Amino acid sequence: MTIEVLDTDITKLEVDAIANAANTQLKHGGGVAGAISRAGGPGVQAESNEKAPIGLGEAVETAAGQMPCQWVIHAATMHLGGPTSAEIIRDATASTLRRADELGAKSLALVAFGTGVGGFPLEEAARIEVSEVRRHLGAGQSGLERVVFAVRGEAALEAFETALAG
Repeated sequence: MTIEVLDTDITKLEVDAIANAANTQLKHGGGVAGAISRAGGPGVQAESNEKAPIGLGEAVETAAGQMPCQWVIHAATMHLGGPTSAEIIRDATASTLRRADELGAKSLALVAFGTGVGGFPLEEAARIEVSEVRRHLGAGQSGLERVVFAVRGEAALEAFETALAG
C-alpha cells in the first residue's frame, strides 16, 4: 500500500479513479471541478446532471470520459458557491474512499478538498484527509493499493507532505 503526494494535474494521472471536490448540484464550472469536466469531455457533466443533487459529504461516480482514469468520484464539499467545514471534508473523504472500494478501484487520486472556492485552510484540509485515508486503510477492508494526493503548487505539496510525515 502506498500513499504519496504529487504536484500534478489530476486529469492526467493513470489511476483507476480520481476525486472531484464538487458542489451538491454537481455543477462543474470552475477550479478542479471545471478542469476535470473539460478534460473528461461533456459526458462528465451530462452524467453528473443525472445524479444531482447529492448531500454534503456524499459521493457519486461518473465515467471519466477522455481522461486516463476509469471513474471520477464527485464528493460534495459545499453547496454551490458556499463555504465548507472540517466535518464536511472528513465526510467527503470517507465517502470517496468507500465509493472507490465499492467500484473495485485499486488506485485513487484525491485533491485538496475545500481549499479552493470553499476557502478552507490548506494545512487543516491536508491533516483531515491524510487522517481519514489512514483510518480507512488501517481498517483492513480496503482494496486500494495506491492513494495519491494530487495537488498543485509548493504550498499544497508542503502541507500534504507534512501531514503525511506527521
